[in-house]
Amino acid sequence: MQVRKDMLNKELQPSYWMLKFSARLLMNKTGVRLLNSNSARSRGKKIDGLHCEEKFIQSGNGGPDIRVRIFKPLNSVENLPGMLYIHGGGMLMGNPEDYLAIIKNFIDAKPCVIVAPDYRKALSAPYPAAFNDCYDSLLWMNENVKELGIVPDKLIVAGHSAGGGLAAAVSLKATDTNEVKIAFQMPIYPMLDDRQNTESARDNDSPGWSSKSNNLGWSAYLSDLIKQRAVIPPYASPARAKDFSHLPPTITFVGDLEPFRDETIQYVDNLNKANIPVTFRLFKGCFHAFDVVFPKLEISKEAWSFLLNSYREHVDRYIYSK
Repeated sequence: MQVRKDMLNKELQPSYWMLKFSARLLMNKTGVRLLNSNSARSRGKKIDGLHCEEKFIQSGNGGPDIRVRIFKPLNSVENLPGMLYIHGGGMLMGNPEDYLAIIKNFIDAKPCVIVAPDYRKALSAPYPAAFNDCYDSLLWMNENVKELGIVPDKLIVAGHSAGGGLAAAVSLKATDTNEVKIAFQMPIYPMLDDRQNTESARDNDSPGWSSKSNNLGWSAYLSDLIKQRAVIPPYASPARAKDFSHLPPTITFVGDLEPFRDETIQYVDNLNKANIPVTFRLFKGCFHAFDVVFPKLEISKEAWSFLLNSYREHVDRYIYSK
C-alpha cells in the first residue's frame, strides 16, 4: 500500500517528509541500535506526582532477571486495578521509560497500578524471550497482588504496537491456561501477524513504521524459529491463533494508512465471531503511532479520548462492578 502525503489527515500532512526521513532509522539494525542507545539514557526516569519503583523479578524460564517499573498514585490506600503495560518498539527497541506519558495518561484517567516490563529485545534475544519476560511479569503481578495493592483476579493487559502484539499473546496464554484472570485487554494497533500478507502490510511506505521496518522486526524476533524451519506458534504471532473464544473483552484502535490496519481489523472480526466484546475504532488518514508522536493534534486527542473513555468504562464494568 503506497501512502501519499495527500492521503494523510490534514493535521498530519506537515509531518510527512520529516517522518519519512527519520523512519530510515527503523529500517536497519544500525539505526535501531542508535535508537536503543538513546533510550538507555532515560532508564530509571520517574513521573512527577506518582510513586515510581524499579524491581528485578525472577524469570520463570531460565532467563536473566526481568527489570520492571511499577507506577501508582501516591498514598493510595485501597486496592486498585492492576495493569501490565508492555511498551512498543517493533520487538527491537525501547524501554518502559520511553512510554511514561502513556502510563501517566492511564493512571490519571482511572487510578491503577501499572507494572511495565523491560523485556528483552529481538536483535540479541529472539522469541520466546520477550514473550516469556512479559508473561512472567504477569504471573509475578498475579502472585503479588497484596504487596502491589491490586484488585485480585481482574488484571488488565495493555500495550501499543509491538507491545500490543505481546499483550495479545500474553492474554492468549493466560486464557488458554487459565493461570491468570484477565478483566480486559488493550492491544493498541498491535503487531500481530508475521506473515505480512495483507493489503496494508504489503509494500507500505507510510511515514514512521513501514513494511521494511515491519519485516526487520519480525525477521529478528522469529530468527531462531526461521533457522529451525519451525512452525510459528500463536504466542509468537497471535494472528495465527485458531480459538479466540476464551479471550477477554478488548479495546483497540488503528490508523487506516499503517501496516497493522488489516491484521487489527481481522483480529477484531475474529473476536466478534467468538462473541467477545470489542470496542474498536479505525482512524482515517492516520499512520502508525500518530497519537503518541503528535499527542497535541486534534486527531490524536480524539484517539486518546476514545481510548481513555473506553478504559474508564471497562474498569467500571469489568473490575468494580459486582
